[in-house]
Amino acid sequence: MKKLFFLIVITLAIQSNGASAADNVWEKVANPDSKGFVLLLRHAVAPGTGDPENFKIGDCSTQRNLSEEGKEQARKIGNWLKAKQVRINKVESSRWCRAINTAKLMNIGTVIENSNLDSLFQDDDPESDKRTTATLAQIKKHRNTAGLLVLVFHQVNITALTGIAPASGEGILVRAKKGKIEVVGRSPAL
Repeated sequence: MKKLFFLIVITLAIQSNGASAADNVWEKVANPDSKGFVLLLRHAVAPGTGDPENFKIGDCSTQRNLSEEGKEQARKIGNWLKAKQVRINKVESSRWCRAINTAKLMNIGTVIENSNLDSLFQDDDPESDKRTTATLAQIKKHRNTAGLLVLVFHQVNITALTGIAPASGEGILVRAKKGKIEVVGRSPAL
């Protein structure tokens, strides 16, 4: 019985330390003097994989789109960021409808379409793609800029940059450090 009690106490201590560490990162992001934070956010839930053969940028009827669950998830992500009192510097999105709609439904700022964030799903080597290089340069350029840069795009793109495969609606928080990007936290997939 004592061993079980001890294990429960240790588990709770570890969980509370992890939660406070995660909260601490977002407190730093919310600090008005903080600089260089970038949220790499995978679009909200859009059932399926890839895109249909007749895919056309700008024509949502030819694309995978957010489900009702995905639309609600996007709103929750925006509300979560607002509750954290994070100052948003800029919101950019790939030109895919599911990414644009995620960014718009978050309602955290004007959404700028950025072709460098377009999906790399069909590419042979996403890590060496010129769009990955351009996104990495953008993150590095943001290093001395206040406010959170939010980039809404696709799992394969985020994986090419970080090695992490986020769930739909999950964000990877990064900063540029010594010419590379460093993962400093995550946002939940709400």
